[in-house]
Amino acid sequence: MSGAGGTVPLYQAKAELFRTLGHPVRIRVLELLQDGPRPVRELLVDTGVEASNMSQQLAVLRRSGLVSSSRRGSTVLYTLATPDVADLLRSARQILAAVLTGQDELLTELRSASD
Repeated sequence: MSGAGGTVPLYQAKAELFRTLGHPVRIRVLELLQDGPRPVRELLVDTGVEASNMSQQLAVLRRSGLVSSSRRGSTVLYTLATPDVADLLRSARQILAAVLTGQDELLTELRSASD
């Protein structure tokens, strides 16, 4: 990644990565690809999105380098570009679990507090 003034700072590159991840269909596709390569038709069935939307989201994921595609006959298969993507999704799940547990504890405390 380079701009007019040279390389992009790491924090800016990370922000761009998280912007790319900031779409529910893209997250769902990445989750589905954790189990291995999948053809577009399976991704369409499992996500329930329209083909044009799926095509657009896969293009974003491909451009970002998070997924790669290959052709097997007339079928295009998508796969995670690196297992690190699956690790990132697992970390997100753990963070959400911790945050939600903290919120649940706060809610319990608020409910039991007297006015």
